Amino acid sequence: MKNLNFFLVLLASSLIVLSCKDKSGNNKYPELDLLEYGVPLKINAPESSVVTVDDLGIVQDITVRKGDKFYLQIIAGTSYLNSLKEVVEKQKADAISSSSFSKIIEEDEHGFIFEKKYASDRISYDFRYVRLQGDNEYVFQTGLLGQFSLEEVKEMYSAIQ
Repeated sequence: MKNLNFFLVLLASSLIVLSCKDKSGNNKYPELDLLEYGVPLKINAPESSVVTVDDLGIVQDITVRKGDKFYLQIIAGTSYLNSLKEVVEKQKADAISSSSFSKIIEEDEHGFIFEKKYASDRISYDFRYVRLQGDNEYVFQTGLLGQFSLEEVKEMYSAIQ
């Protein structure tokens, strides 16, 4: 009986510790609250990242950039699809239809990382990550300019989870 009680206390303690764990998905970068730029999102980003918000009418284009290795682009607008799965599938179909698309590297319920091949010796990586908040849709990807390694893309992907 003592062993059972000890086991239950240990199990309860473990669950409490795990429930308090940082859920940001990335401890490498500090949290960046984009609300000060009018965008109700929090991500992790390198210190002194430059944030730019452009209102393009029906969508907002938000970029978070630090040098050439961390360059996020977020497209924010009204969601016209009913579920996260539908939005991710549409993003996947759009990526696959690109002439530079090579293959999907990994995926989860919020998005995917994929390889782009421009030539046999020129390979880059990109991703799509989707957040739905109310009627709004936020699609994250790498910045439009630049080439990114798989490691850089994985780092950016984990910074927004």
